[in-house]
Formats: sequence, C-alpha cells, structure tokens
Amino acid sequence: MRREQSATEERCRRSINTALALVLSIACPWTAAADAAERPVEAVPVAASQVTVELAEVVVDGHLVMKVRGTASYPAARRARLITRNIVAAARDENFADDDLTLRVDGERTLLLAGERVLHEIYDADAQIEGLTREVLAADIQYRVQEVITAYRHDREPEVLLEKTGYALATVMLAATLIFGFAKAFRLLADLLDRRLQTQIRTLEQRSARLLRSRNLTRGLRALTKAVFLALVALTLYLSTQFVLGLFPWTRRFADWLFGLILSPLQEIGRGVLGAIPDLMWLIILFFITRYLLGTIRAFFRGVENGSVKLASLERDLALPTYRIVRLVVILFAIVMAYPHIPGSDSAAFQGLSVLVGLIISLGSQSIIGNIIAGYSLLYRRPFKIGDRIRIADTVGSVTELRVLTTRLQSLKNEEIVIPNTMVLNEEVINYSARAREQGLILHTTVGIGYETPWRQVEAMLKEAAERTGGLLKQPKPFVLQHALGDFAVTYEINAHCNDANNMAQIYSALHRNILDVFNEYGVAIMTPSYIADPPEPKLVPKEQWYAAPAKASEAADTTPRR
Repeated sequence: MRREQSATEERCRRSINTALALVLSIACPWTAAADAAERPVEAVPVAASQVTVELAEVVVDGHLVMKVRGTASYPAARRARLITRNIVAAARDENFADDDLTLRVDGERTLLLAGERVLHEIYDADAQIEGLTREVLAADIQYRVQEVITAYRHDREPEVLLEKTGYALATVMLAATLIFGFAKAFRLLADLLDRRLQTQIRTLEQRSARLLRSRNLTRGLRALTKAVFLALVALTLYLSTQFVLGLFPWTRRFADWLFGLILSPLQEIGRGVLGAIPDLMWLIILFFITRYLLGTIRAFFRGVENGSVKLASLERDLALPTYRIVRLVVILFAIVMAYPHIPGSDSAAFQGLSVLVGLIISLGSQSIIGNIIAGYSLLYRRPFKIGDRIRIADTVGSVTELRVLTTRLQSLKNEEIVIPNTMVLNEEVINYSARAREQGLILHTTVGIGYETPWRQVEAMLKEAAERTGGLLKQPKPFVLQHALGDFAVTYEINAHCNDANNMAQIYSALHRNILDVFNEYGVAIMTPSYIADPPEPKLVPKEQWYAAPAKASEAADTTPRR
C-alpha cells in the first residue's frame, strides 16, 4: 500500500515538474537550455609558469559551482559543459542521495564520484590555479557540488514550486496595482497642475515679457510628469520581472543576467568615480585657485579702468581688453594643467574626440580668429575712438562701437554699418576727427574761374565766402591755392579750418552756398568743366531772383550748419 502511495506521489511530482518546466520554457524560451549554456571564458595567468590559462565557469541553476581550466585539445568550455551535465544527471538520479558524494585518489588525479558515476576529475594543475593542494581543492569542490545538488532537488519539489508560483502571482498583482496607482496619481497630478498652476504660469509669462509662453510651460510640466510616470512603470516592471524569474531554477540565470544589466554599469560607474576621486579633488583645487586668481586680476584691471590704480604704460581705455587677454592666458594655462587629470583623458576615444573638436574649431573659426586678432590690434593701435568721423574704403561715418570682432559706424544718412575688423585692418582708414580736436581739420573746395577775372579778386571773394560760413574757424585764417592753369580757366581752391568733423557735410554745403552768393554779388561767373565759347552775357543769378519761390529770405540767409 505504501509502495503504491509512494509511486503515486512520485508520478504527481514528475507531472507538476514537467508542467511547470513547459510553462516556463514557453514563457522564456531563451532560458530553456540555461543549465547547459556556455559561460564566458576567462583567461588568468598561472604564477609558476606565467602562462595565460583559459578558465570556464560551471554553473547549475544560476549557482557558480567552480571554475575549470582546459588544454589545447580539451578546451575549458567543453570541460565545463561536461561537468555541468554530470552534476545535473546526478541531481536527477532519484537513487542517489545528496550526501553520497565520494572522493577517490587515482594516481595523479582525484575523482569526484556520485556512486559509480564520475562527476569531475581534479588534477594538480587545477589546484595550482587556486593556490591550493589537490586534496583541499577536492574537498572544497565536493562540498560545493553537494550543496548544488541539494538546492537543485529542493527547488524542483512540488511544494516549493507551488509556493514560488504563489509568490510570482502575488508579485504580478502587486506590480499591476502599483502601475495602476501610479497612473491614477499622475492623472490627479496633471489635473492639479492644470487647475492650481495656471495663474502662476500666466504671471510668470507676463513677468518674462512673454518670452515664456504658458502653453509651452504647461506642455513642459506635462512632459516631465509623464517621463517620471514612465520611469516608475519601467522600474516596477524591471524589478518584478527580475524577482519572478529569480524564483524558478529554469529562469534564475536570466534573472541574474537581467539584474546585471543594470547593476554592472552602476558598478562600473561607481568604480570609475571612486578611482577618479583623487583627480577630481585635484581639479576642484585647481578650479578654486584659478577662480581666486582671476578675481584678483579683475579687481586690479578695474582699478586701472576707474583710475584708482595708475600705470604709466597702460591707459584706462585699454584696461578691459588687456584684462580679457590676461584672463584668456590664465584659463588656457589652467586647462593645460587640468587636462591630464580629467577622467578618461588618456583613452583613445577622448583623445580622438579632442582632435576632432580641435580640427572643427580650426577649420570653422579662421575668420573669427582673424577678426579677434584684428580687433585687439585696433584697440592697441587706436587709429580712432568712439565718436570719431572716419572713412574706411568708401564708407564714411561716425564710430559708435568698437568690438573685438566688428566695428560699427553711423553713416551720414543715419545708417548703421557693421564692418569686420579684418577689413578695417586691411583697408585705408581716414580719421577726420583726430586732428580736428587739436589743430583743426582743413575743409577745401575748388572753383574754375576764367582768365579775364583778376586772381586777387577771386581769392578775396573765396575768403569772404569762407568768413560768412558758420562752423569754420577764424584762426588760422582761410587761404587760397591756385591748383591748375587750365586751357580755359584757372582752378582755385579755398582752404579753411574746422574743429567739428562730425558736421563736415553741413559746413561744406554752407560754404558752397556762400561761394555762389559772393560770386553773384560781384558779377563773376563760375566756369563749367565743359567750355566752348564766352556767352554773350555772364551766367549770373540777378539779386532780385535770389529768393525766388519757394525759397524764403530768412532760410536762405541762414548758412550756419545745424548739428
């Protein structure tokens, strides 16, 4: 009767084991052959011979039993697979008791036996890798294999499998409950953001001059909450899956792999951070030293700029650009000192990336670097200042801004002109204001007068026109030069000093108007460039027509230039 009951229990046990194995193998087909899968091969040096030996792991149900070596004709991976199959076969043998493992010395090897079945052969070379004697290693392996066989059989008992199945179902239900709870909580949070934060978001939008839109802020908050929700769901699924797979022997190895998928990178990062702590401390100290040094240099040049610190060789206007150069030198020096201590700086990838970035900068910033060098050259050469009226090539205007990369001018037509500093450095620059402030700028214009008019009269008329023109200096006195004796006329040039270069256009216009008036008053005709014959009457404007409509006498008489 007991034998029949025992046989019935055995059949039930096998049926349950078979059913669970089938379900788990369908759910996780990649783990069906987990016990017989090949483990990564490890290479270690042997201390005695300094020869690298390959080792393979013997793993049963995710438990590491031992590491074995191989030979050229019998690789370590093949030997590990054979030992794994022997241990699994012994564990499945119901006639073999857990504590019936024996050791037997057979010449130069020690045999690990399960009854009469040989599970493993231990040689002196195996013990040499561990640094143990063959007897000690054999005893250790015997104890480890016995533990693995006991665990193998225990994990497949129907009561244990049913208990772990209950744990798995509870874990799945708990994970589903958590995910449902997360979804509801974040839905309530999204509604709360819509109701409670709209007023604050609109206030922030108004304070930022509508640079921040309430719609964009709301979308950003929703995207952030959604990302947190997805992260929590993924973490829940990951932990629950890893726990459920770790309950059963058929999937335990995959659970270990899944756990190592996250743990291994974290371990690598942790070891990297711990190994980089000395370099990080060095970088932190260098950062604070550099920061303190830059603060001291900045305070010094600010003193030069505001006049509290006086240097004979450095003008106040050059304090800020000089500080920028010194700051750049200090930062570059700090970078050179910090580079060897940056984590990963000695790796080929980091060095290759550094070369690539340097190449991109060198190819893409040639014009920028050229403008920077030209800008600093202009700052120290000082060919002009802010407010000067200058000419660069064909462009005339007042300097409004001098930057490292560009120079800005305000043209005579109130246009803003931006000129690259390389062009300023390479072109001819005429500064009308530099001499006008001290000695006066000489304004000049020419007229062509016939030979029948005495030259003394012409010079007197031109000087009178200059004296009538506002904006021209009385001292030094205006003077006239006879430029050329042409075929039909003499070319006279009136020269007068002016200390207001920014109003040259208005002063020239007033001077030309006065010349026309004076020559009309004295009845002298101004010759045209093209001459055929003397006209029957002089080409003059009668005085009674000087203020012909729509001209007004008050406006025509005002020849003083306006700023």
